[in-house]
Amino acid sequence: MTKYREEYREERDMQQQNESQDEIRIAYRQTYVPVDEGLVYAFIPGTIIDVFVKKGQMVKKGDALCSMHAMKMDNIICATISGKIKAVNVKEEQNISKNDVLVEIVPCEKKK
Repeated sequence: MTKYREEYREERDMQQQNESQDEIRIAYRQTYVPVDEGLVYAFIPGTIIDVFVKKGQMVKKGDALCSMHAMKMDNIICATISGKIKAVNVKEEQNISKNDVLVEIVPCEKKK
């Protein structure tokens, strides 16, 4: 085989490999689904240590909603939007899975 053919074959093989990796990346990205802005999800499996809010309570963006213990660390879960607590779906000492909805928040209406 000539040197040109070997280089061409190597280049073609690399292109095919890159194309297959791009297909994998695209397929992986498609697994994400849009979420509602008022739903607060668990980002990792863990245990709820404490719940700081109750149904009907008003919260501001960044307010602490609950404390979760995961991977030897305590994590404070905060409100993603300002609004009124519609539902608290967790209680203390409850084990949760990744992507469980912890708290539902109804956005507050903006004043004009």
